[in-house]
Parts: sequence; C-alpha cells; structure tokens
Amino acid sequence: MARKRRNRIFQFGPLGMDTNLLVVLFFIMVFGFIMIYSASYYKAGMSSAFNNDSMYFLKRQVVFSMVGVLAMLMVAGVNYHLICRFAGVGYLACFGFVALLFTPLAITANEATRWVQLGPVQVQVAEPVKILMIVFMATLLTAKGRHIKSWLSMIKIMIPAGIIAVLIWKVSDNMSSAVIILGTAAFMMFVVHPEYWKFIVAILIVGIGVTAIVYYVASMDPAQAAESFRFERIRAWLDPYEYETGKAMQALQGLYAIGSGGLWGKGLGNSIQKLGKIPEPYNDYIFSIICEELGIFGAGLVILLFIFLLYRIYIISQTAEDMLGRMLTIGVFSHIALQVILNLLVVTGLFPTTGVTLPFFSYGGSASVFLLMEIGLVLSVNKYSIQKRLDEAREAHL
Repeated sequence: MARKRRNRIFQFGPLGMDTNLLVVLFFIMVFGFIMIYSASYYKAGMSSAFNNDSMYFLKRQVVFSMVGVLAMLMVAGVNYHLICRFAGVGYLACFGFVALLFTPLAITANEATRWVQLGPVQVQVAEPVKILMIVFMATLLTAKGRHIKSWLSMIKIMIPAGIIAVLIWKVSDNMSSAVIILGTAAFMMFVVHPEYWKFIVAILIVGIGVTAIVYYVASMDPAQAAESFRFERIRAWLDPYEYETGKAMQALQGLYAIGSGGLWGKGLGNSIQKLGKIPEPYNDYIFSIICEELGIFGAGLVILLFIFLLYRIYIISQTAEDMLGRMLTIGVFSHIALQVILNLLVVTGLFPTTGVTLPFFSYGGSASVFLLMEIGLVLSVNKYSIQKRLDEAREAHL
C-alpha cells in the first residue's frame, strides 16, 4: 500500500511524457541555440569581457538549458497535487525573493536592480516568482473558482497577484514582468469565470485608460517627459525618429533588420544589425535577427513552433483529471503566450520597448530554467491524469 502511494507522488518513468510536446520543445531549444550563437558570436568574440570567446553565450545557454531540462524532469516526476500543497509557502517565497533585492546579493545593471547573485549564477527575481504565482493562483482558483461571480469577488481573487505585481514593478523596476504576472492571473481567472462579458468590460476600461495615458504623454512637453524614462519610451514609440539616437535607437535598428530580411533572409550568420547597431542582439531583439537572417520564412517557422507548443499545452489542459491540473496548465499556457506576443509586438514596433524576452530564444539562464520547470508542471499534470485513467480502467476490469 505504501509503495502504491509513493508511485502516485513520485513517478519518473516515460508514462505521460507527451511526445509531441517534447519534440516541439526540442526543436525550439535547438533553434534557439543556433540563433543565440548567430546573434552573439561577433560581440562575444570582439570583447575581452567575454574572453574573446565567440561561443561564450551559446555555451552558457546550453549549460543552463541542461540544468533546466533536469529540473523539468524532476518536476514532471512529482505529483502536482503535492506541489500545490505548498502554494501558500510559495506565495510567501515571492516576498522573500523580492526582499533579496535589498540585500548585498542584489545586482544593479542598466540602472535597474532586478538580479541577485546566488553562488556562481545570477537570477532575475521575477523568473521564480512567475512560476510560484502560477502554482498559487491555480490552487486559489481551484478552491474559490465556483464563488467568483461578482465584481468584488473578481477583485478579491486578483489582489494577491496584484500585490506581487506591484512589488516586482516598484522594487525591481520591472513593469513588463509585473504585467505578465498580472495578465497570467487574469487569464486563469477568465477560464473559470462563467460571465465572459465582465472581462470584455474590464479590457475596454484598461484600453481606455492606456489610450488616455498615451494621449497625455504625447501632449507633454519633451523636457517634462524626459523626467520619466517610461514616458520617454512612449514618446519614442510614437515618434521614433525624434529619438533615433536615444530611446528609439534599438527599436529602429530592429525594424531595419526585419525589413532587410525579405522573404528568405540574408542567410544564417549574415546579419548586419548585430554588428554593434543593436546593443544586445541575442536578448530582447533576437527575433529581429531571425527575420534579417532567415526572412519571413524563418520568422513564420518560429511562430508556428510556438503555436504548436501552446496547442499541446492546451490539449493537456483539456484532458487534465481535475480543475487544479487544468489551472496549472492554463497558467503555463498564458504565461508563455503573453511573453511571446509582447515580445513580437515590441520587436515589430507595435508596442513601446520593454524588457520582455522571447522564450527559449533570448539569452537568459534563469529564464530558461524556470520556463522548463513550468513545462515540467504540464508534464506532471499529463502524467498523473493518464495514471488515474489507467488505475480507473484496471479497477473497472477487476
């Protein structure tokens, strides 16, 4: 009996490992490795800060991804019900991660304190917070989802996510991650709420508010707008040529890269914009390098890969054994979808510049590890849903 219970909690076998999901994930990661090397070899090879090693970023990304894959398999082998028992502890841990930014472990770069040094690695605190909030919101919505009917109940459910989002925004000056945390929580609630019209009203209210802010910033005096870098970013988005040597420089160079790629691109490794014109071409704007080197064809392939990845996650959510499993997978689905959409909007000039990376393509060790752990949650849901159906089938034949 004890052995049977252990098997329900820990299961490291191949059962439930969605082959389609793992195959598309493999292709995305390998594609990402190729593009990180292509986008970074010039800068890394020309800089002593990177030991003049053209493979500096690629090697680090591969190492972190290997760690992430191991973490993914570990998470996939643990029953997600057990993980969610510690959702409250995970929520408190979010405050702990933010608090680390006030300690000597904190690292400031580009005038923002978003990272902490943990041993030999740097971790952006927003990354573990995202997965912890998915687990917490999934647990909360599973317990309270049936009671979400009024506007007040909707607001109450969103308060915990709102608190963490505000902390991430104000303490680490990371509005993009705050928006993703809040957006992920809102989408998860949208799935369980019976009255979708309320979300349409909420989106309209947010849209009107954003439009009012943009209009206000556009009518401001440039000197007044310069006092806030976010206001200046909005003005640079509205009139990029006014800021072409400043805030809009990266956005314009990214658009030049996209436009010069054409249908088939200039060829892998032949990007011009990565030669110092885009400051960090292997990071937020790596999609522009993909467009320049591989053209519309390569960009379309990237988008199709993400669509198939999200499709497989959605299918697993629909076959989950219970509401908790469905909420976990929907949380991962919405996080990845939001991040991909925001990154593509920024790179194509349809949204002001933010620090949103392209999952599995942009360089970033901690982001890759925690994204892969989220995929591990999805695999755990699939694994134990299949296990339950098999157990029920065996019992039916006894």
